[in-house]
Amino acid sequence: MTQPLMPMATAVWLVDNTSLSFRQIAEFCSLHELEVQGIADEQVATNIVGLDPIANGQLTWDDIERCQNDETASLKLLVDDVPAKTRSGGAKYTPVSKRQDKPDAISWLIKHHPELSDPQICRLVGTTKPTIMAIRERTHWNMSNIKPVDPVILGLCRQLELDAAVQKAAPKKPETSEEE
Repeated sequence: MTQPLMPMATAVWLVDNTSLSFRQIAEFCSLHELEVQGIADEQVATNIVGLDPIANGQLTWDDIERCQNDETASLKLLVDDVPAKTRSGGAKYTPVSKRQDKPDAISWLIKHHPELSDPQICRLVGTTKPTIMAIRERTHWNMSNIKPVDPVILGLCRQLELDAAVQKAAPKKPETSEEE
């Protein structure tokens, strides 16, 4: 187990109750620093209730105080001796409240990252190829109401996942020879 349970809720609690740096919180919760900054600016995770990692036995106050006094230090997750059940592959669950945001996220990805393939968009947002094609071809049933919105802001994927997909999809630069 390399990250706390409910990392976004834990990050909300750490932002609200400690003076840890964004880097320290992001590293501990396996989030991107910009996501943590978005939590602090109340642009991300506005409806998420903070989860106390001390009450859950994932951190100690001593460790938090040590890291507050030394910005280069990293929080250490307390690991339980009982192995946690790991999630098998398959589609990730998207809450009903976020399902209506998927077309907006797809539209944003198509507009800002046209190099992404349909399977990559499917993985990032958790959608289907027919939905992506309908938005690309502007034949989606709700096209008039679709507004491009960053999927990270919507909470459909993490900034790290988006960065990795974009980097993987980036066209390879051909090696230039110095013949002139």
